[in-house]
Amino acid sequence: MAKYSRQDILDLIEEEDIEFIRLQFTDINGNLKNIATTASQIDKILDGRCRFDCAAIDGFRGTGYEELFLVPDFDTFVIFPWRPQNGKVARFLCDVVKPDGTPFAGDSRYILKKVIAEAKEMGYVLDVGVKHEFFLFDLDENGEPTNHSSERGGYFDVGPIDSGENTRRDMVLYLEDMDIEVESSYHSDEAAQHVLEIAYQDALTMADSIMTTRLVAKTVAKRHGVHATFMPKPRKHLKGSGAHYAFSLSKDGKNIFSDCSDPKGISAEGYQFMAGILEHIANMSLVNNPIVNSYKRLIPGYMAPVTVGWSFTTNSPLIRLTSIGGDGARVVLRSPDGASNPYLVIAACLAAGLDGIKRGLQPMPSIEDRAETDLQQMTTLPRTLHEAVKLFRQDDFLQAVLERHISDHLIHTKDEEWNEYCKEVTMWEQKRYLGTI
Repeated sequence: MAKYSRQDILDLIEEEDIEFIRLQFTDINGNLKNIATTASQIDKILDGRCRFDCAAIDGFRGTGYEELFLVPDFDTFVIFPWRPQNGKVARFLCDVVKPDGTPFAGDSRYILKKVIAEAKEMGYVLDVGVKHEFFLFDLDENGEPTNHSSERGGYFDVGPIDSGENTRRDMVLYLEDMDIEVESSYHSDEAAQHVLEIAYQDALTMADSIMTTRLVAKTVAKRHGVHATFMPKPRKHLKGSGAHYAFSLSKDGKNIFSDCSDPKGISAEGYQFMAGILEHIANMSLVNNPIVNSYKRLIPGYMAPVTVGWSFTTNSPLIRLTSIGGDGARVVLRSPDGASNPYLVIAACLAAGLDGIKRGLQPMPSIEDRAETDLQQMTTLPRTLHEAVKLFRQDDFLQAVLERHISDHLIHTKDEEWNEYCKEVTMWEQKRYLGTI
């Protein structure tokens, strides 16, 4: 059921003294974009007649149209709690459509909605929870971000050791004002590293919430004089930051991954869903880990996953399967990071999981049940962005899910990104070779 009607929106704008409205959308790379207008344009906004120059957006240009249109999702209407209370600012998250009103293939929100519709046809609803890690770093004298902090906190520390607790507090309060439930927030393992755990929501709402969470985190951090970064590996010798996605499917309101007759409490569909993800997960790395820096996190020794496997008990597997807690059985994927586009991550995982159920796939033995020699032969995740592009290019299934527009864009632009990186001569190379060769 819809949360807001057109009349509800009109009434809220008048009652809350809203003067400015932002129409926000996400580009292919997972960057939040927006245009701003005034409340006087509300009829035009609600009719989906607000347009923008698509040539200005990477991945939207060259589509055969000069302009694309923004269609607001009424249920994403929310007031920014950090803006002035006189002449308030509100926002909609929007779908991107072509001039004829049909979906634009480069809109990642459309891709997720398409896969959600497929799940609905099968009688399923996907619920998602996310644990988002990030760093709060100091700004330099010019107000530019650094990758340093004087803070020395660790897991679950409190203030004053955790100097970010007040910043996190404001993030949580703002998110709750925007109808996003934060299940918990705490200091993570590394100095200046923090966690926001977003409570379970349906798949589309969660993707929207992740985009909002990143915006709120960066906005609040700046107001506190620090910089929030979701960069996967902002500094060497640190554990990186990931975005751990927990998935469960429900049917008629019941979590179908749960089965009390199974020794571990997992149903056949739960194992099959996980098997579908495992079959495509290495090829999916371009979606889950889309930048050069992503692969600086996915290395041995830093608790990030590096091999394709799953576990009930191991601390740092790629996938953790669990039935512990009030949410029932869940498939927890630990490889994605904060550089990824959440709409594409959830869409790819849901499509792969549904494929596993359709085909009755069975997962490989768990890490606990594999012999040591077998563990040494496990498939590894890509070690570089170049490898990730190559694997994605070979996966017709994933490319069909994301459709040609987005798939071709990812392959082309990420190849270019890797080539640009290869042209660089890093400080490491200079220190290692300049004086000895």
